[in-house]
Amino acid sequence: MRPLRNPVVQAVLSWSLARWMAFCFATIRWTYENRIVAEQVWDQGGGVICAFWHSRIGLSPSCWPLDRAQPAKALISLSPDGQFIAKAVGRLGFPAIRGSTGRKDAPEVAKGGAVAFREVLRQLKIGAVAVTPDGPRGPARQMGDGMPLMARLSKAPVLFIGMACDPALRMNSWDRAVLPLPFGKGAIVWDVAHYPEGQDAADVALAWTDRLNAVEERADAIVTGRAP
Repeated sequence: MRPLRNPVVQAVLSWSLARWMAFCFATIRWTYENRIVAEQVWDQGGGVICAFWHSRIGLSPSCWPLDRAQPAKALISLSPDGQFIAKAVGRLGFPAIRGSTGRKDAPEVAKGGAVAFREVLRQLKIGAVAVTPDGPRGPARQMGDGMPLMARLSKAPVLFIGMACDPALRMNSWDRAVLPLPFGKGAIVWDVAHYPEGQDAADVALAWTDRLNAVEERADAIVTGRAP
């Protein structure tokens, strides 16, 4: 068994990672852009899909104020590595729905999809579901039609969230995952969309890929000083 898949090792490391993330978030100087669209969604209440790329999971708890926004759950894959991530984000107040949006199939037939998708729809009646539409194995920053189908069936708005911090650790993983470092600069950028009636989910996925890339690139530009 790989060490990271040992339950005891996972418990220790997930606790340590959660504490580290909370410390970094508290010391980072955050810049927010277009936060008004997120505030409107928070004020309205009800279901919302929160979308960000898999590489930014380590920053994701920073974008959702638990004292203001809807209760949130995170859709995390059924893989053993996903269990480690699920434990870490759960310790920060975001319990997991274990499953996957899938890459090419409908979410109800994706890995763990039948149970996970029903739980997602139940959650979207009352609160938020965080989704990484390029997970769990990529290709990085490419969206399948799973999340658009979720938005079409639930009729919930989608918040595209770009997050960045500098300095940061870049992991040697398929998605080049980002982990925060303390006392740096951070940025969170929001955009919002609803599923466009009458459009094919694959076409929506292409358009939404561009929008999610745009908010992430904007957040990167803010923290690196490239933004005007």
